Amino acid sequence: MSAGPDSTHVSSLGKGDGLHQQVIASFPLCDVTEADLTQNPQFCKLLATLSQHVDPTGLTFPLKKELEKTEQKLQSQRRHWLHSESLHKGLQEMIQDHCIQKQHATVPPDQSMFYETMEKCLLVAQCVRQLDPSSAANQDQPSVLGLNPQQILELMPSEKNVQRMKHGLLRELEKHLKKKCLSLLAYYQPEWESESEGLKNSKLSHLSAQLDIGKRRAESLKDTCRENSVLLQRQTQLYLSELIKCIQLLQSLILDHKLRIQTDLDRKKLDYFEGKCDLVLQKIKTEMVGIQLDTYTVDSISAHRKIREKLESALKACQVEKHSVELKLASFDILGKEFEALAKEYCRLRQEIDVNNWALKSSPSAKDK
Repeated sequence: MSAGPDSTHVSSLGKGDGLHQQVIASFPLCDVTEADLTQNPQFCKLLATLSQHVDPTGLTFPLKKELEKTEQKLQSQRRHWLHSESLHKGLQEMIQDHCIQKQHATVPPDQSMFYETMEKCLLVAQCVRQLDPSSAANQDQPSVLGLNPQQILELMPSEKNVQRMKHGLLRELEKHLKKKCLSLLAYYQPEWESESEGLKNSKLSHLSAQLDIGKRRAESLKDTCRENSVLLQRQTQLYLSELIKCIQLLQSLILDHKLRIQTDLDRKKLDYFEGKCDLVLQKIKTEMVGIQLDTYTVDSISAHRKIREKLESALKACQVEKHSVELKLASFDILGKEFEALAKEYCRLRQEIDVNNWALKSSPSAKDK
């Protein structure tokens, strides 16, 4: 039931590929492709609706306004801090330059007094700032070395020296800043280093504008690089998806081709192995015939034939004897168990006779006879 307003709202955004392109353009940081939006139409509709309430970074418009106000306030405070910090750094650089100059040349006493007074004032101010707790700090925090800001202020130079230093500070600071600007100009445009002082001053008045132009150009190039990076990432994803499709298609073609030729390949392999087996069998038979020819000569074959004839005749005689013995045994079986007992007794007596004959033959008296 709620699909009516949403569909009307989405239809006003676009349809089909146009809607997909608009959604992708509205969320450049979102890793979404047209294939994802096509496969998930409801998700595409949701993103199209969200694009009317959020910016490309994902922030809502009210939050974006608050963020811009906060950034403006932060920029103002940052500029104020940078102004104080750059001034402090400039004064420290002036003191360092004076110390270096004293090591290489003789410095007038007034100039030495000026820089010594400025250095003491900076040190006292820095110590006072370190000892003065802020409103956010713990009020019960112990002071450093038991000192308080009032004790440090007593170390300030005399009021006369301070006033004299303040009177010439702006002039000296202006000279120092101008010197730094000229060095920056020489670095930014080396070809202007050989120009006259007036031309350098004229070029120096336009240096900030040129630096702003260069900064904007660098930011534009950075944005272009970021856009190109996003575009490259999308094109890489599209390339990888197409490459995967090509690989899948190639795999299917390889599988179909392999299945078609597998039967012919198996048949050829079978014929090959059958032919190889026949060849091996023929070789085995040849070797067997060769071994037989080397083993059985004409003389050995005739001797084997004579041995076979003798063995066969002996076998026939044994078979005849066996047949006669079997007939006798059959006749003995007819006589019954009484004859079997007599036969056993006869066998026992015969064995005793044999044993006694052997004993008589083995006795010493029998050997002497």
